[in-house]
Amino acid sequence: MTWNKAPAADAEGGDTGHARLRELGYKQELKRDLSVLSNFAFSFSIISVLTGITTLYNTGLSFGGPATMTFGWFVAGAFTMTVGLSMAEICSSFPTSGGLYYWSARLSGKRWAPFASWITGWFNIVGQWAVTTSVDFSLAQLIQVIILLSTGGNNGGGYMASKYVVIAFHAAILLSHAAINSLPITWLSFFGQFAAAWNMLGVFVLMIAVPTVATERASAKFVFTHFNTENNAGIHSNFYIFVLGLLMSQYTLTGYDASAHMTEETKNADRNGPIGIISAIGISIIVGWGYILGITFAVKDIPYLLSPDNDAGGYAIAEVFYLAFKSRYGSGIGGIICLGIVAVAIYFCGMSSVTSNSRMAYAFSRDGAMPLSSVWHKVNKHEVPINAVWLSALISLCMALPSLGSLVAFQAMVSIATIGLYVAYALPILFRVTLARKHFVPGPFNLGRCGVAVGWAAVLWVATITVLFSLPVSYPVTKDTLNYTPVAVGGLFLLVLSSWLLSARHWFKGPITNLDG
Repeated sequence: MTWNKAPAADAEGGDTGHARLRELGYKQELKRDLSVLSNFAFSFSIISVLTGITTLYNTGLSFGGPATMTFGWFVAGAFTMTVGLSMAEICSSFPTSGGLYYWSARLSGKRWAPFASWITGWFNIVGQWAVTTSVDFSLAQLIQVIILLSTGGNNGGGYMASKYVVIAFHAAILLSHAAINSLPITWLSFFGQFAAAWNMLGVFVLMIAVPTVATERASAKFVFTHFNTENNAGIHSNFYIFVLGLLMSQYTLTGYDASAHMTEETKNADRNGPIGIISAIGISIIVGWGYILGITFAVKDIPYLLSPDNDAGGYAIAEVFYLAFKSRYGSGIGGIICLGIVAVAIYFCGMSSVTSNSRMAYAFSRDGAMPLSSVWHKVNKHEVPINAVWLSALISLCMALPSLGSLVAFQAMVSIATIGLYVAYALPILFRVTLARKHFVPGPFNLGRCGVAVGWAAVLWVATITVLFSLPVSYPVTKDTLNYTPVAVGGLFLLVLSSWLLSARHWFKGPITNLDG
């Protein structure tokens, strides 16, 4: 990778990112206060290894167990970095809040720009809403488990909140996130940096404290080589099991497009935006592996951790924390405190996710792509897209409502969080290595001669996981065990394509400039 010599700073904006924004045809409407640290913090706190690993640790244990988690993490991490590097290169050339959909428009050529922009934009924004939904709902479920353990546990008469209470938790969390995101960007910057620090310190505390406190620890051989094939899903192929176990890693390493969506509020965005993307992925890979190792060294009995009859009701990591402290001190209160550390990390992950959602909605409506675009594009006196903030929170609440009828239906909804978002990541990269291969003009950060090769690796990886994560996760396949991911993602594609053919192709012309004069 290389860094080109930066263009002269813009006289009005004071940085090269603002100069580039004006060159692309946009006036500055959002306050440019974010440093490279703040930009990184938003992506890092959305990736939030404490959130993703904790939420899907059950999946990792069920499909392959320790071996899949410890080595699969680096498989997913390495390919995710190819996606991040390609996105960073494009971000350096086009530092706008629109991010992915704007990139697709510029890289696909005039003929295809409107359609490419429309498809990418809707996959991106719906994927982001699904991320917020899954993050905040997982926090609501964790709160349910914390209450259960605090009141005696599943085997001690503890209180298990109903699905209606859980959805109420989810609504309250979203309400608080919308309120925080209504504050000036300086406050969001502070919370973002605090969230990044909390995630970093939280990982180190938990990876050291939990295995240290545990009276029985797993051997290094178990942590690095034990492959769990007992998944109660009727799947016996080791390769198939390993592939399904990768979902924990890939779901965790998602959301780093936030750095791109925050570029219009970032100083020297054509440099600092790419740094935010790459550093968030790289640091997450390192600290995430440490977290996996620390927790897995406290794992002994996988079937018991996954059993709904344990004190945590089958929530594996919660049971690991609880048992570690209970076996040492006779009380699981220390484990509950550890869960509190994770809960705070998940809370800030959701907060940053709403921030990213709102900036994407702001940019997409600025270009007239959303219903009532003039409403969502408005900014308040603090230069915050306030209506887009509350829209994002409302839609994320609505996307969680299917959980009241069926968790299977809800899981189909949030499957878009991984596959849908990665499809949006891959589309501009695909255009960069095909239609724009000969005329792409790199920004200060670029991959040089490796750009096309890295781009193809990224596109092929996204195509691979789209297929793999759409495969059945249980046999025999019934309406209750069907993997609804292809249904959800395919349904989204049909809706977006239909809206294009029936309406949008007649009026949506792709990103439009708003620079006067």
